[in-house]
Amino acid sequence: MHRLLLVFVAAAGVSAFGLPSLDVFPAAEPCDAPLQWEGKWVMYDHNTGRNSRAAVSYDGQNQRIRVLQQHKKHTPCQRFFEYIYLYQSKVMFQIDQKTKECSKIALTEAWDPFDIPKNSTYEDQYFIGGPGDNVEVQEWSDRKPARQHEAWVGVYTLKDCYPVQETYTKNSTVTTSTRFLSLQLGISDPNVFTPPLTCQSSRPEKMVEFDC
Repeated sequence: MHRLLLVFVAAAGVSAFGLPSLDVFPAAEPCDAPLQWEGKWVMYDHNTGRNSRAAVSYDGQNQRIRVLQQHKKHTPCQRFFEYIYLYQSKVMFQIDQKTKECSKIALTEAWDPFDIPKNSTYEDQYFIGGPGDNVEVQEWSDRKPARQHEAWVGVYTLKDCYPVQETYTKNSTVTTSTRFLSLQLGISDPNVFTPPLTCQSSRPEKMVEFDC
C-alpha cells in the first residue's frame, strides 16, 4: 500500500533541493528506523493529483497502521475515513468518520514497513532548510546498476532515522509521494488499532471517497 515520496534527482555536487551539497560521507549501511511512532503525513497521488492529509499511528513491531484522514472543508462531496491496517490478520477496516459505517477488506499485499531496506543504495546526505536549521538527512533508493530508474526513494533523518519523505512507484502506473510531519516516538493509545463495534456488521466492499 505504500512506499511513497517525491523522487529527488541529484546531479554530481548538487543536493536534491538544487543547492550545492556539503561534504558527503557515504554511510556504511542504512540506519534502523523506529518501530513505533505517531504523527501526520501528506500523501500525494501522482495519478489523481490529490493530496491526502492524515494523522497516523505506525506499529512496525506488530505490522499495523492506523490512518485518520483530516477534514478539508474546501473539498465538496468528499467523505472522510479512518483506516486500520492489520497485516498480521491480513485485513483492513475502513470506517466512515461521520456515519461510522464500516467495511472489512482482505489485504492481499505483504507488509511493507517504513524503513530503509538493508540492500538500499546510498544517494546523498544533506541539510533540510536554510542556515541554522540543522536537520540532516540521508537519501536512499532501490537503484541498482542494471536498472535505470528507481522504484523507491526514501529520505530519513540522520540522527534518529525518522522518515521524512518517500516516493514509491508500483508497476510504473501507481506513484505516491509522502511527507511525514511532527513524528513522536511510541504509541500513545494502542486502542486506535481496535476496530469499533460497528465493524462487527461490516460490508465486504470498499466505500467510495466521494458521494456526488
